[in-house]
Amino acid sequence: MRAGFYIRTLAMAAIASFGVYGASAQQPTQDTFVAQGRVFAEKNCGRCHALGDIDPSPHPKAPPFRRVAERYPSENLAEALAEGIVAGHPDMPVFVLRPDEIEKFLAFLDSLGPKTGER
Repeated sequence: MRAGFYIRTLAMAAIASFGVYGASAQQPTQDTFVAQGRVFAEKNCGRCHALGDIDPSPHPKAPPFRRVAERYPSENLAEALAEGIVAGHPDMPVFVLRPDEIEKFLAFLDSLGPKTGER
C-alpha cells in the first residue's frame, strides 16, 4: 500500500515539476532523465558501485548497478529510496532521495536492465 502512495507522490511531483498543461519543448525526455540519474549516481554512488555495462564495482561488496537493475524492479526500489536505503555493510551511507531524484535515478537504473526482448 505504501508503494502505491510513493508512486502517486512521484507522479504528482513530476506533474508539478513539468507543468500540468501537456508536453512542451521544455519538458525533459526519458533520455534527459537517464542522463540526470547517471550524474546523480556518479556523484553519490560511483565510488563504490559500477555504473556501466561491464565494469567491476570499485567496492567489492557493492553490486554493479546493472545487477541491481536485473534483480529489483524499479517500482520496488522507489519506496526504499524515499525512506532511506540501508545496506548490509557499514560503510554505505544512508540515502534519502527527493521524488525528483528518485525518478531520475530509477530512469538511469532501468536503462541498465535487460533491453526489450532480452531475458
